[in-house]
Amino acid sequence: MEPILDACCGSKMFWYDKDNPFVIFMDNREENDILCDGRKLIVKPDIVADFKNMPFPDNTYGLVVFDPPHLISAGADSWLAKKYGVLPKEWKPYLKAGFDECMRVLKPGGVLVFKWNEDQIKTAEVLKVFERQPLFGDRRSKTRWTFFMK
Repeated sequence: MEPILDACCGSKMFWYDKDNPFVIFMDNREENDILCDGRKLIVKPDIVADFKNMPFPDNTYGLVVFDPPHLISAGADSWLAKKYGVLPKEWKPYLKAGFDECMRVLKPGGVLVFKWNEDQIKTAEVLKVFERQPLFGDRRSKTRWTFFMK
């Protein structure tokens, strides 16, 4: 099986196996904190790197997961910011650069899984930034899963 890259894994919330040996977990930070409700927040990626400038050669992974921050408004030290991250003011070029980098490290014929929560920015608005048509995805909840192929 080809390795899988989770380009911005955070606390690996949606993974059934948070130590899956087929996955390279990457994030731009490490965290070990207690949230305001007492829950632990642990962000411990295999590799600390920026999803806009990944340390991998072209065409490395058969599957890439791109679950970037989706908030444009959250308190700097809020649990939301700690758990999900906050987008910069100029979020469109930021997300475009991340998407393009994910496609760069994706093998031809590989699949990119894009996860987005549209609580503050609609999915359709983000997809316009990518300038690429997705294959398919869900369209019913605030959290969307959209699939692309290289």
